[in-house]
Amino acid sequence: MKTFILAAAIGALAASSVLAHDTEQETSLRARLAVKIAEMAVAACAVDGYNVSAAVTDRSGALLALIRYEKADPRTINASAQKALISASLHSPTSAMVENLIGSAHEAAFTDISGYFVSGGVPIKAGEETIGALGVAGAPNGGLDEDCAYVAIEEVKSVLK
Repeated sequence: MKTFILAAAIGALAASSVLAHDTEQETSLRARLAVKIAEMAVAACAVDGYNVSAAVTDRSGALLALIRYEKADPRTINASAQKALISASLHSPTSAMVENLIGSAHEAAFTDISGYFVSGGVPIKAGEETIGALGVAGAPNGGLDEDCAYVAIEEVKSVLK
């Protein structure tokens, strides 16, 4: 019986050291910071007179925060969340995706996505690691949405390590 217990203990110890290599540490975006980023994006657009919504997701695209400026069109809520989801999923700005599709053979396949497949979604990175994404919607065009997003991310860059 003692031999069995000793063998089981040695086996468990060996398994734990092997399994320890099957885990990894990730930097996560906290909800408090997500709210701050969304607020900053809305404020950045408000300075220029744009009524927008801003959504922040985690790395998987799950919504962490959503802020809608009082005068923003209600449709900007879903648009900003979708832009953030797409950017988080692809780890790149939605504007890069749009540029790659325009004029390509695949462009027609993406014409019925309710207008969400436009500029205004940008990844939030800690170093080179995508930890979330910010989507902004409601400015006169997606490029202006994206500008507001970058202003917000730049404001918190020092804490994204």
